Amino acid sequence: MRDVEVGDRLPALVKVVTTEQLVRYAGAANDYARIHYDHAHARERGFPGVIVHGLLKAAFLGQLVTEWCGPDAWVRRFSVQYRRNDFPAQPITCHGRVTATAADSVELELWTEDPERQVTTKGTATVVFGPSA
Repeated sequence: MRDVEVGDRLPALVKVVTTEQLVRYAGAANDYARIHYDHAHARERGFPGVIVHGLLKAAFLGQLVTEWCGPDAWVRRFSVQYRRNDFPAQPITCHGRVTATAADSVELELWTEDPERQVTTKGTATVVFGPSA
């Protein structure tokens, strides 16, 4: 296993979502909820504008983990909880921290932050180093 210690931080990953990307993601995920692409509808529902899909934020956290662990590891467990909304054109910063280590695996705490550094998504992952057998 690579040299990893509790408290180690994963390199931050910053994503800026466009409305076009939300429309494309809606097609890929078959999630056509209008709050993700129709500004007037989103405002009618009490949002300041369209919101980023929760699963897209989960995908960003998955990207953070897989870019950090590399091809010689695999994700055994991954979960997220959505806490706040994110909006197009605003940076979504993905963070991670090692919370536990074992002989061949690590536990990670994951989260996204909006431009005001409010946590918008929280998550955890278990990464195993070595063959996926």
